[in-house]
Amino acid sequence: MNWLDKAESRFGNLAVPHLLRYVAALNGLVFVLYQVKPPFIKALELDPAAVLQGEVWRLVSHLFIPLFGGVLPSWLGAVFYLLFLVWLGDGLEEAMGVFRLNVYYLLGAVGTTAAGFLVGDGTGGFLLNNSLLFAFAWHYPAMQVYMFFIIPLRVKWLAIFDAVILALSFVRSGWGYRVGVVVALANFLIFFGPAWIASRGRQRVAASRRKQFTEAIEPVETLHKCYVCGQTEVSSPELEFRVSVDGNTYCERHLQGRSA
Repeated sequence: MNWLDKAESRFGNLAVPHLLRYVAALNGLVFVLYQVKPPFIKALELDPAAVLQGEVWRLVSHLFIPLFGGVLPSWLGAVFYLLFLVWLGDGLEEAMGVFRLNVYYLLGAVGTTAAGFLVGDGTGGFLLNNSLLFAFAWHYPAMQVYMFFIIPLRVKWLAIFDAVILALSFVRSGWGYRVGVVVALANFLIFFGPAWIASRGRQRVAASRRKQFTEAIEPVETLHKCYVCGQTEVSSPELEFRVSVDGNTYCERHLQGRSA
């Protein structure tokens, strides 16, 4: 992406290393404060009316509500969620670089917030973090993880399973959630869509070349082959071939002196 390269050359020094670790820490803090005082969570949710009245922190704070499947998890679920978020962040930072991961998360955060504000139904950082899983699967499709610490599963299948869950939720949920899903997927497509299209194009070209090469080296079946010179109706279509009394096939040049 040329625009990303140009942006990184100008603003790369502003990128925050280990960004997702800080995001996970804020999610953990919000979870602990919720356990201490449950009504506290209401002050962080994305409420457009409250934002217009001056509570502008909600535009950011809603991203750190640790929703897991649309609800706040248990203590064990929260620990798993936060560790998984850190793991995703470290892997993506290694694959994408600090600046690109920052931009990816920032664009997703802005899109998620804008969508939630417009429809009046924010989903927190849940859908944004789902897009992180898709990005991770793009870079590490064959990496194996253990679901529930028991079931081995490749990351690409985990992402596909997550996509199916999102699709089912998309059908069953209201427009607020649907818009959030679209925005989260749009963020992923902006970053990885062009690369996917280019890779598909290269695959088609490679397949075409392999086919041409295979057809060029594969022997062509023939009906007639001269017993003497080896010429066939394919290599020498101008020749005529006959079967002699000895049972062998000869071209017209070598058929002389033999009874056809």
